[in-house]
This record gives sequence, C-alpha cells and structure tokens, in this order.
Amino acid sequence: MFLHFVLLLCVLSALAELRPEPRYMEDLDERVVGGEDAKPNSWPWQISLQYQSGSNYYHTCGGTLIAPGWVMTAAHCVDSFGRVYRVVLGEHNLRVNSGTEQIKPVKDIYIHPQWDSYRVSNGYDIALLRLSSDATLNAYVQLGTLPPDGQILPHNNLCYITGWGRTSTGGPLPDILQQAILPLVGYKECTAPDWWGSTVKDTMVCAGGGEKSGCNGDSGGPLNCMVNNKYVVTGIASFVSGYGCNYEKKPTVFTRVSAYIDWMNSVSSLPP
Repeated sequence: MFLHFVLLLCVLSALAELRPEPRYMEDLDERVVGGEDAKPNSWPWQISLQYQSGSNYYHTCGGTLIAPGWVMTAAHCVDSFGRVYRVVLGEHNLRVNSGTEQIKPVKDIYIHPQWDSYRVSNGYDIALLRLSSDATLNAYVQLGTLPPDGQILPHNNLCYITGWGRTSTGGPLPDILQQAILPLVGYKECTAPDWWGSTVKDTMVCAGGGEKSGCNGDSGGPLNCMVNNKYVVTGIASFVSGYGCNYEKKPTVFTRVSAYIDWMNSVSSLPP
C-alpha cells in the first residue's frame, strides 16, 4: 500500500501507535547524521540548489552536475510552483566566497512524469535541471559519473553521502559541506518486514542506518559509491523515516540512478 506524505507539523505523539510515513530530508531538523567536514572541493560534482526569497537565495537541496549544462536532483526539491532556483557549483563553505564558485540560474526544470508528491514511496523522485549556461569544468567543478543502465551494487558496498544540513535539532545550518560513510543496504535486507518492507521499491537504494544517515538539506544530493576504484553517483537522496533520520532498521532511501538512465538521456537530448 502506498504511504502518503504528511508534513512535519503533524503531531507525532498522536501517531505513536502507527507506523510513521517517509519524510523528505528537508522536512526534518537534522544534518548528515554522523558526518564530518569534507575537504574543500573533494566532491566537485556536488552542487547547492538554492531558491529565491526576496532579494536573497537560500540553500534547499543538493544535486549532481552530470553534464556542463545539466544537474540531477530529487523531484520533491523542485516541485513547488513558482519558485525561482539557482545552482551554485564549486561550493564548499556557504558563507564564504572563495572564488571557486560558479552561479547558474536554472532555465528549465524536468520532473519525471510519474512523480507524485503525495505518494513518496511510489518512487520516481528524480528531476533534471537545465542551466542557463554551461558550467566551466576545472579542478573545482567536475561531472559526476553515472552508473550504467540497470546497475545494482552489492550489500555493504562503500558509499558516501554529501550535503549541507542542520548540525543539531533546530540548530543552525553548517557552513561547510558534510560527508558521511553510508554502506549500501541490499534490497533483500532493506525490504524485510521489520525494515522498510514494501515501502522501498526496486528503483530505490538503501544506505546507512544506525548512527549515520542523510537528513535535512541532503535531499537531491548524491550517494557516491566506490566502483572499480572510482566514485559513481548511485543514488539521489530521497527520504527517511518519520521517526527520525537515523532510526534503527530505517536506512536512508535514495532514488536508484541506474533505473532512470533512459529517461535522463531522453530529457537531456531535448533541444534548448
């Protein structure tokens, strides 16, 4: 049965006897749980997706530069009608202009046609953003490596989640990009009845759990998995448990990128 998204404003105590529903990571006041400061520009395909409010822009989600003019992120990050977005590439410290940043307005947004914001566990949480102009590739801005169509990595494959998020419940957002090791949790293990069960589909990937997980501000960002001595962007941060970001047997759930290669190719081939 599909689980419907509920806002964090719902009183959790009233739902104490019910199984909580998945929550998008920007709806919870946490961080890359168990993370640490990343080395400057060590994840050069990581971007900060920001929305305009008044005369200022604010970080809302992560994303991955997959071509000079294209960014991959989560559908739920960009399905708010009327918002104006920009992408900041080469970013490390959100508060400091180091001279490595490139700022690109988002020209077009392509959300997967089967995405349904009321059915989180239905999947299809993926979107592509066409930038106003191509990024300049250099030591600080590089393309993420996408997996081949259909690739499924094994249980415990080494991966990292990266992103910006709150450093404590209700606390301030960290200035510096965070990273945390999140080993993959195999589909068989993740869909066990006492884990995520049928909520997780085969177009998703589970990773982490316990002391380390993704959370607020990480949505849309990459799950970077080691494959043949190279990092591949295996997942897009999608949702966590309603009980909390690092709840036992509820690892972070990502959109499995290898399930959407054909769709991404069809979108990125559209004329400008």
